[in-house]
Amino acid sequence: MDTPKLSGAQWRTSSYSGSNGNCVQVAVAIPVIAVRDSTDPDGPALGFTPDQWRTFTGTVKTPR
Repeated sequence: MDTPKLSGAQWRTSSYSGSNGNCVQVAVAIPVIAVRDSTDPDGPALGFTPDQWRTFTGTVKTPR
């Protein structure tokens, strides 16, 4: 898979992030959904395929 270009990505901050600045940000960067730490915007980002993202978000939303 080609590395997606994230420089023009529109990052959204998680609605669950607190006001302390430690946030998770998400961007759709075809062909992946990218996730990064807002305190290190030039650092690494994780990339998920749409199916992986649905599995991940479905798993973290499931009450234990």
